[in-house]
Amino acid sequence: MALRHGLPAVMLAICLGAGFSLAADAPPVKLVVGVDEAVSRALAQAPELGESQADIALAQSKLTEAGAYRFPRIEFLSLMGPAPQAHKQDFGTADTGYGVSHLTWFASGDLLLTQPLYTFGKISENMKAAGFGIEVDRAKKEQRRNEIAQKVREYYYGLLLAREMKGLIEEVQGHLESARSSAKRLLAQESPNVDEMDLYKLDAFSGEATKFLNQADGGEQLALAALRVRLGLSPDADLDVSDEHLTLDETGVRELSLYLADAELRRPEYRQIREGLKARASLVEAAQASFYPDIFLGAFYSAAYSPGRDKINNPYVTDTMFRHNWGGVALGVKWHLDFGITEAKVAAEQAQYERLLKTREYAAVNIPLQVKKYQLELMEAKQSAESMKTAWTNARKWTVAAVANFDFGLGPAREIFDGLQNYARMKGEYFQTLYNYRLAQANLMLATGQAPGDK
Repeated sequence: MALRHGLPAVMLAICLGAGFSLAADAPPVKLVVGVDEAVSRALAQAPELGESQADIALAQSKLTEAGAYRFPRIEFLSLMGPAPQAHKQDFGTADTGYGVSHLTWFASGDLLLTQPLYTFGKISENMKAAGFGIEVDRAKKEQRRNEIAQKVREYYYGLLLAREMKGLIEEVQGHLESARSSAKRLLAQESPNVDEMDLYKLDAFSGEATKFLNQADGGEQLALAALRVRLGLSPDADLDVSDEHLTLDETGVRELSLYLADAELRRPEYRQIREGLKARASLVEAAQASFYPDIFLGAFYSAAYSPGRDKINNPYVTDTMFRHNWGGVALGVKWHLDFGITEAKVAAEQAQYERLLKTREYAAVNIPLQVKKYQLELMEAKQSAESMKTAWTNARKWTVAAVANFDFGLGPAREIFDGLQNYARMKGEYFQTLYNYRLAQANLMLATGQAPGDK
């Protein structure tokens, strides 16, 4: 009976154990990503963006610090130590001295509270500068984000280019192997269209193709490794891309004026300069405010006690050190005057402002030039891809016809070499133009400030 009731439990344990064993031995899941998903994954774990976020947090702390100067400040000083004894009946007599027998102790505390009322812009301008600084760092983060997206796209399409090249070389190797078999057969038949030298040429051409195949394979592995790093994966992670071929998309090339308008509206560098100029202008104003005083409301309280000294209740005679109790409120002015130091600080801030103005002039000229460069590259790559597609298609027909003629003993081997060389070159250039097209797209997205995921 015990065995009958215990058997299901034993079987369940065995099944669960087997399940855990199978789960432990299961191969890792293969990750397949498209270009947009690759960009999203890279941005989700990019350490550069973490650094940028830390810079934003630092800028926010500067704003908090600048704003804190609006609130009261409290200073407190406390002292404790020996003091000579003093009694009322001794008033007017000679000093009794500072012998040990005449000493007692005292304790004192002084508290000063100051509330700024008007600082001629020292506080408000520094707060403005800190606020604009936060926007500068946010724009820098966007710039880094766009740069990461561009790099991921470059690796992604570089991987596809390497695979396209591998496929092309393997296709050429297939034609070479077919031609070599035909050459051997024709040699055995003593055909006049082939000789031993043709075999040597085919073998040499095949060896060169193998070299290019190895290079393409190395390019594929390098692009995969770069993608793994950018996506935060381990070096041995099973990663692949969802696209199988490089293609032209349906989107056309827009007018240059539209790209320039996008760049002016969305490019993070423009926002960095705009907000940076505002911040620098506020820092100049804050430095100039140092020429003027600070007006504040002050409250103070001071107390001291000593058991060996009598308290003197006389408005003209006070024990300022060892025994007293007073306080009050007053309007105060604090004015720091120096000989050239403040003026030099103002000049330094003004120089930083002027420097940023020159940066704006540089950006106003070079960013449109960069946008135009990538737009032209996109147009050229699109047109070249369309023309090269026709070229390699005809070269393929040439190659197929040359191989067929050679196989039937109707054509020379030279036609195969010429056809394959031109076919490989033209189709290779076609793939390169497709890659250039995709890369120009990625560069144009970066140049116009297009955020990852925007269409």
